Amino acid sequence: MLVEFGFSNYRSFRDRAILSMEATGISNFRNSVMEINNLHLLRGAAIFGKNGGGKSNVIRAFWLAVQFIRNAQKTQHEKAEIPVIPFLLNDYSEKQPTEFSFVYILGGVKYWYSFSATRKKIISETLYHAPKGQKAIVFIRKNQIFTFTDSKSKRKLISETVAENQLFFSVACTMNDKVCINAMRWFREYIYFSRDYTDIPVQLLEYAEDENMLRAISTYAKEADFGIENMRFEFNNKEIDEMEIFSSHVLDGMKTILLEFKKALSAMNNESEISLRVGQVTAKAEHYGIDENGNQKRYMIELSDESDGTRRLMSYAPAIESALNKGGLLLIDELEKELHPMLVSFIISKFQSCQSNPKGAQIIFTTHNADLMNLEMLRKDQIYLVDKKHSDGVSELYSISDYNTKTSDNIRKGYLSGKFGAIPDVELEEIE
Repeated sequence: MLVEFGFSNYRSFRDRAILSMEATGISNFRNSVMEINNLHLLRGAAIFGKNGGGKSNVIRAFWLAVQFIRNAQKTQHEKAEIPVIPFLLNDYSEKQPTEFSFVYILGGVKYWYSFSATRKKIISETLYHAPKGQKAIVFIRKNQIFTFTDSKSKRKLISETVAENQLFFSVACTMNDKVCINAMRWFREYIYFSRDYTDIPVQLLEYAEDENMLRAISTYAKEADFGIENMRFEFNNKEIDEMEIFSSHVLDGMKTILLEFKKALSAMNNESEISLRVGQVTAKAEHYGIDENGNQKRYMIELSDESDGTRRLMSYAPAIESALNKGGLLLIDELEKELHPMLVSFIISKFQSCQSNPKGAQIIFTTHNADLMNLEMLRKDQIYLVDKKHSDGVSELYSISDYNTKTSDNIRKGYLSGKFGAIPDVELEEIE
């Protein structure tokens, strides 16, 4: 479970920004708070802000850091640059390192991991853990100088193989450092993203095979009241059952094509649909209709003929279900894109409810949907804002909880009136 994410000197964020999932002492929606290791953690956080304010950069920062942590040992050859993008609206930040930090809990153990880097090298890197409740050093790195308290001889040998543009954390996992392997599991197995960013280097992208993919797509299509009764998937013109898609006897090529299918759902255009047909996998949705005799009958519709909103929710489904099933973390940029507000609430409620989320999964998302500020589904400490200052172009991340608001205050009204910032500074024309 995520406790806190911090970053600095990344894109529009010059100064340190912190997204904390620790709950404050407010009393509403107590079931949305989970207690673990004497911490009270939130099941979700919503990030609001104006267009161009930088709220998507919070998700981008998380994405980049996680992908680099997962893959640094295999993507960083001798001359490979580290894909950080510093703040560029001054004459000094480009020379300073970009920093990322994570505090999280996995298997009852709390971890603290951070690294800072320029495009050329890792400047610092630290990992702490608390297997017995007491915070202890795993390793500390300053440039190429390493400090260890346990397994010193083995970790010293590992450090001698780590290039200045690689993470010790990533390399140590390939060399069977058990503490690092346990800490890495959260990054590799428990974090999900709703989409890929085209500006992230291709070599950092890593897609996990999702055993629940087709089952989740079918379930969400039916639950969301799209009028879809069932989904039918075909491979090489042969109908396939989502229950056995990822069984051991299925060819690796078929798995690859099905993963492309999931990506094409997010792309949502006819070119994606055509490429899927070339790849020999098709999907159709089953709807009720009436035949010429007035009898109810089921008819099949190509996935490309479904609405953008239908396909958007279906593309979210595998990641949502994977996070809920594992107790993982899901990050979504622009959650409400092409979705009815009720479907946005449908997704959020799956994480906020103890019944649908017994394993403590978390969701972090950006949105423009101010109706979510009515405190009927989210707590005040789950509402974050991002604003960018005109004077220097710096984005800031802050919580509604930072303001001295009363329980009875209308947060939505206050936000739209400009009380909390993070809204466009525009004048509306008078309508007579």
